[in-house]
Amino acid sequence: MQKITKSVKKKKIVVAIGGSSGAIYAKVLLDKLAQIKDQIEAVGVVMSDNARYNWQHELGTEGWRDYDFTFYGKMDFMAPFASGSARYDTMIVCPCSMGLLARMASGISNDLVTRAADVMLKERRRLIVVPRETPLSIIHINNMKTLTEAGAVICPATPSFYSKPTTLEDIAATVVDRILDLAGFEFNTYRWNEV
Repeated sequence: MQKITKSVKKKKIVVAIGGSSGAIYAKVLLDKLAQIKDQIEAVGVVMSDNARYNWQHELGTEGWRDYDFTFYGKMDFMAPFASGSARYDTMIVCPCSMGLLARMASGISNDLVTRAADVMLKERRRLIVVPRETPLSIIHINNMKTLTEAGAVICPATPSFYSKPTTLEDIAATVVDRILDLAGFEFNTYRWNEV
């Protein structure tokens, strides 16, 4: 009898690293994507200028240079995911500043990140936005509402502590693991009330 194997479609992912505080989330996300590369066809990364500054300031390195992903300039509209025809599955904006969130909610495609977000929404593909701000004004909340109504998923950078994390990276991973769940990846992580 012939064995039937299920082929899993590999995902094409856009990671946009915005300029808010929280570079640790971006680092842990890139680390984990590197660990599950067998599920991935392509990862395109776009960083804002402030994202690079915050990574250097908060993490003390330029470690984004160490990843084997394709990096695109913030104004590179020739990037494949600037068009829906490239069929990227998911875009993750992590962390996301309130200014970037507002531009995405308004449909202002003035750089590669906002254009790619616009593409994800118009193509009805997955856009996961990870805002890192507190407190929130009514403007922020309304912009999140607008993005949610357009089909995005808002996943605030709010860590959980059920798994008893002990390092900053463990804490950040509690958010990143939720992001990866939302993106449809298979991986091992702490699951509530599972042995």
